[in-house]
Amino acid sequence: MRKVLIATDSCSDLTKSIRERYNIEYLKMNTVKDGKETTASLDWEYYSPKELYDTIRSGKRVTTTQVPAKEFERGFKEWLDQGYDIVYIACSSKLSGSVNTGEMVAKEMLKDYPDAKICCVDSFNASGGEGQVAVKAALLRDKGMNAEEIAAELDKVKNNVNQFVTVHSLNALKAAGRVKASSAFFGNLLGVKPILISDKNGDNIAYKKVKGRLNSIEEIVNLTADGIIPEENEFIYVLHADCEDEAQEVVDLLKEKIPGVNIEIGYIGPIIGASIGADALAIFCWGKSCERFTA
Repeated sequence: MRKVLIATDSCSDLTKSIRERYNIEYLKMNTVKDGKETTASLDWEYYSPKELYDTIRSGKRVTTTQVPAKEFERGFKEWLDQGYDIVYIACSSKLSGSVNTGEMVAKEMLKDYPDAKICCVDSFNASGGEGQVAVKAALLRDKGMNAEEIAAELDKVKNNVNQFVTVHSLNALKAAGRVKASSAFFGNLLGVKPILISDKNGDNIAYKKVKGRLNSIEEIVNLTADGIIPEENEFIYVLHADCEDEAQEVVDLLKEKIPGVNIEIGYIGPIIGASIGADALAIFCWGKSCERFTA
């Protein structure tokens, strides 16, 4: 059986330590500021998280690209030449066109590699949710599954990724076209903090609204505790958009509510950060099916 390489992209927000631990590669997108494209690195080589989020706080718009076709060609060729079949875990197709580009590039490239497989999986998630799907793929690879078996299993379970996010407002997500919700959530309601989930179709949904930042932090922790299936998780993933102290509060509350579960913490990366804005807090875990959510 051919060996399998697991790849994701800049939307996955997986830290370097997690990628190395699970042997996961990633394909790079780009951010665009003042007309200049910069590689959206999850390791922050080109600008720091603070620089990105301070730019957004100042009111400047940072836009993003999907994974360019040339980046797919580069990565796929490198890995195919090394004898790998490839499972690419993509950001939700409701938020990015990368999975479609990946499929088109794969179809062309496989003409020159007739014995190889490239499976492009729409994760129905973004950020740490996409990252959780990529980690699951790596675990399935390590159990001996081939590329097609991994892709089929991911399609069965990806709706069990739970995402709970709180933001100060939905303005950035609305401007970027990255959220689906009733217009009531976009109102200028003093002190109201939306809670976002990813629904069964891969859309971001403003699921409920909570009064006050502290209450919203407690709410995403409570939703996690209610939905998580602990034995399905390698770790709970807590991510933040340059608000590390509050992220640590989330971690501390999770430890109280769900003792014994591993927790990883990191930054919301450049692509998701450009869309969601500064000071977002997010929790991602495996749990009950997200089909239970209605907006």
